[in-house]
Amino acid sequence: MPASVKISGISKSYQKGTPVLLPLDLEIGKGELFFLLGPSGCGKSTLLRILAGIVEPDSGSIFFDDRDITSLPPEKRQAAMVFQNYALWPHLSVFENVAFGLRAAGVPKKVIDEKVAESLALVRMSDFADRRVPSLSGGQQQRIALARAIAVDPQVLLLDEPLSNLDAKLRDEMRSEIARICRERSLTAIYVTHDRREALSMGDRIALLDRGAIQQTGSPVELYKKPRSRFAASFLGDVNLLEGVVDGEENAMLRIRSEIGVLYSSHVELKKGRTVLIRPENISVNSTAPSANRFEAEYLSGTFLGERCELKFRTENGRILDVNEDSSELREAGKRYTLSVLPQNIILLED
Repeated sequence: MPASVKISGISKSYQKGTPVLLPLDLEIGKGELFFLLGPSGCGKSTLLRILAGIVEPDSGSIFFDDRDITSLPPEKRQAAMVFQNYALWPHLSVFENVAFGLRAAGVPKKVIDEKVAESLALVRMSDFADRRVPSLSGGQQQRIALARAIAVDPQVLLLDEPLSNLDAKLRDEMRSEIARICRERSLTAIYVTHDRREALSMGDRIALLDRGAIQQTGSPVELYKKPRSRFAASFLGDVNLLEGVVDGEENAMLRIRSEIGVLYSSHVELKKGRTVLIRPENISVNSTAPSANRFEAEYLSGTFLGERCELKFRTENGRILDVNEDSSELREAGKRYTLSVLPQNIILLED
């Protein structure tokens, strides 16, 4: 059965007392696909290894449901881990790799056969049971590593950058597969990645880490559309960040004095912010739709990327704005255009 996870006050420092994880608290629901997202060195893999029992924390407690597993060895935790480098045995067949944890636990042969067959079917690798690992592609090896972890019926599945060694096409394919498997089995899964697309497209919730601390936790939509800080906004997507300050309310909207002029935001709850976030995809060019936020800008250049164009404009005070749009329409450098942003897309950040 999947378990809920509670992390309370967990911290870790390495050589010379350098903190890797500051004391942090986190709760993960039963059956949740939860992401630990952040840049290299932020502490996310260390936290995952603490959960697995590979690394000992300096302080704090970990609970799976109501069971304190903080001092238990890895084999007693009922957690299984999928590693970045797959960690498969090259001299064993696919079947024996998947069966490895079950044999180590003393599971009867008949049950092993059933569990291995079930796990291989789940990752769509039933026809590969007799193959050796070196004959498999990277994507196939990752499927086998996932099958091995699932076969032991873990309460918690831990995944450490499992797709980072795959090419772009395989990453897209395996993202869908891992999400499907976790949801079909109602697994509690904790997934470490530095790739925002993985976290945003797969996760039920995300904890964004930086310098050993959790910066923000929430659903993918919440983190993307309402980041609280410059770091969160920039890490999760392309940004235009402007200096601005609220100088009142007007028509149930915040009136903001910004470096490109007066802007209006419908997010009246964010009145303490001092940085204005505008996502490039939320800026419209020569739109006829009504908007409280309109300003003139000179078109500088554009890059066609297939599914979108990335454009650069310069406002009247010299501020450069990035704009992403679906249209492949060619624009004339030096020509002036009207840019507009809906009030719900003007976000104020705390820093």
